[in-house]
Amino acid sequence: MAKLYISKPVCWAPGVTEEALWQDWKNGKISIQKTTEAPAISFTSPLFRRRLSQICKMVIQAVHDIIEQTSCGDIKQIFVSTYGDIKRQFDVSRQTLVDKEILPASFSYSVFNAPIALASLACKLKSGYSVLFPAENNFKDAFTTTAAPVLCGDEKSQIFVYANELIPEEYKGHFCATAPDGTDLNEPFVFAAVISGEKSGICNHEVDLENSDLTTPQAFLKEIL
Repeated sequence: MAKLYISKPVCWAPGVTEEALWQDWKNGKISIQKTTEAPAISFTSPLFRRRLSQICKMVIQAVHDIIEQTSCGDIKQIFVSTYGDIKRQFDVSRQTLVDKEILPASFSYSVFNAPIALASLACKLKSGYSVLFPAENNFKDAFTTTAAPVLCGDEKSQIFVYANELIPEEYKGHFCATAPDGTDLNEPFVFAAVISGEKSGICNHEVDLENSDLTTPQAFLKEIL
């Protein structure tokens, strides 16, 4: 069976910003709020963060925190998201239809790799990153793909990041809202963890890819919290 080891995750979501609150979320006592609230990322300069979207700030915070928590150093990152920076993508589409032009700044930040690229800049990482889109909300295939480099030994460890931001109101009804188990797929949240093919002091939670609950990112997060 394919097994890997994962560190304790770091998480952030509107209304669920502390470790104790994440345990309440895991136990069904509280829910993630559907707002555009974002972490402060106060470790970056005001100029750097002034135009960043919710998802970019969440990913930057998560990458920063997982490096601080695990002392993993400058290792490769893999970013997974269902929609990416969807608010900025919507703004670009609106500019195209209404203004008949696209502003360069809006376009450059709307690309799918923008959140993890900005996290690399903010955290001064040079090892590189990959991005992955889970087609049809298939989180299991996405996570299995991200784990492949460490399972086959090409990488000793990697930072795994999953994030979605709040979907614009204009898109309401155009995206799958719930999974078969009732999980809300449109919740804005991020989590990050270090994954490895070998057990260590950092990565000591064993994940069996055949038997772990990988139906949704929320289900997997609850398993490893």
